[in-house]
Amino acid sequence: MAEDTNRDDRDGKAEDFPLPRGATGFLGPVDAGPLPETDLRTFRTALYEAARIAGGTVGEVEERTHPRTFHTASVLDRAGETVVLCHAHHPWIAFAPERRNWYDEEFLAPPPWARAFTDAGLTVLDRERLTTPLSVVDTSALTRDEWRGIRLYHLTTLGGVLFNAFD
Repeated sequence: MAEDTNRDDRDGKAEDFPLPRGATGFLGPVDAGPLPETDLRTFRTALYEAARIAGGTVGEVEERTHPRTFHTASVLDRAGETVVLCHAHHPWIAFAPERRNWYDEEFLAPPPWARAFTDAGLTVLDRERLTTPLSVVDTSALTRDEWRGIRLYHLTTLGGVLFNAFD
């Protein structure tokens, strides 16, 4: 398995992974400036390298559309289809067993070929981190509008906040 170099501290702190403004996709009219964009070319290049390492092929690639916070693709190999999620605003990668418009705890451990993404400069998030309760994540940079969306949609995990499609 690919190593996740971003482990959170399970004693109640997750300060090594502070959520930046806009990570949730919930921005209000008073939030200043545009959000960063993850480089799609880097993501696609890493995706094709991952498929090569897996001895498979790239499945459908679907670019983000509002209100979704992520791009979706898949790698097809002998083990089947693995869905690859790429956050639209920050260089975070996650893996899931199926395509959905939002996720909460439906994540997979990174497959061995996930190193193609880390080699490309993207951050692979493992299932343990993604299912971390939001209550132990550093959310100090989130805006009031982001918190309003989190409460409205009853999001409770880091993965739920990062990979959603709530308007």
